[in-house]
Amino acid sequence: MKIVFITGLSFFMSLLSLLNIKPAQPQETAIPLCHAPATDGEGNDMSAMAADPAFQRLHEAPLPFTYVGAGEMIKFSTPDGQSANGFLLKSKKNSNKWLLVYQEWWGLNDNIKQQAETFYNDLKDVNVLAVDMYDGKVATEPSEAGKLMQGANKDRLASIMKGAIEYAGPKAEFASVGWCFGGMLSLQSAMLEGKKAKGCVMYYGRPEQDVEKLKTLDTDVLGIFGSQDKGITPESVKMFEENMAKAGEKVTVKMYDAGHGFANPSNPVYNKEAAADAYKLALNYLKDKLKA
Repeated sequence: MKIVFITGLSFFMSLLSLLNIKPAQPQETAIPLCHAPATDGEGNDMSAMAADPAFQRLHEAPLPFTYVGAGEMIKFSTPDGQSANGFLLKSKKNSNKWLLVYQEWWGLNDNIKQQAETFYNDLKDVNVLAVDMYDGKVATEPSEAGKLMQGANKDRLASIMKGAIEYAGPKAEFASVGWCFGGMLSLQSAMLEGKKAKGCVMYYGRPEQDVEKLKTLDTDVLGIFGSQDKGITPESVKMFEENMAKAGEKVTVKMYDAGHGFANPSNPVYNKEAAADAYKLALNYLKDKLKA
């Protein structure tokens, strides 16, 4: 019986080879890279990722938080003929320095507004605009965030970023910062800003790995990541460093012994010590880039 089984298996594998059919492979246990670019309508990679329970488990629901502070919601035009929203903290003095703040995959929630105000107070004389990438929608549960992420369109995301850049005016100089989904967007924003880009901070966001696209950067990048992050793995960060070097671009990476979302105080995996050190690092970087 044993000999018959082996013979049958060999025949079966040979038949698959002749028919150019690959046998099913065991599923990968690794969680896919966090926040791949949004679909453009021609594919469903992002939809599949956003719907993946393993991917959703990487993001615990944020703790309830209500923002009470300065700032106002604004609207601005976008190149696709629509409009977009943002949370603006206008410099008390006339300034052409701007910090664009990009949300996590939850949307422009109160935590992001609070973080925007924190940067605003510490940077001084800098306009801070937290950009609403979901057109007014905000999620409080991973499944909701997954649906918003599935509905995101890469062309619309680019149009919103371009609209925010144009809103700041022709003399504006930019730095950007974002977390998670926003970390990816911060890097993409820096590429769209062209020669107006002065700085870019990305917290545990999916890095761009296309060397040709990275060559379009006109600023260096500060990347803040967690060694325990199962979405944006240390391996993917190392690849990003290598690709930035190939592109002739500069990136400074700081790796903390923490998990994904460690800098968000409303996240159950919040790491106070790592978050404080990362913020100090980011703030000093931004002060240098946005100085008068």
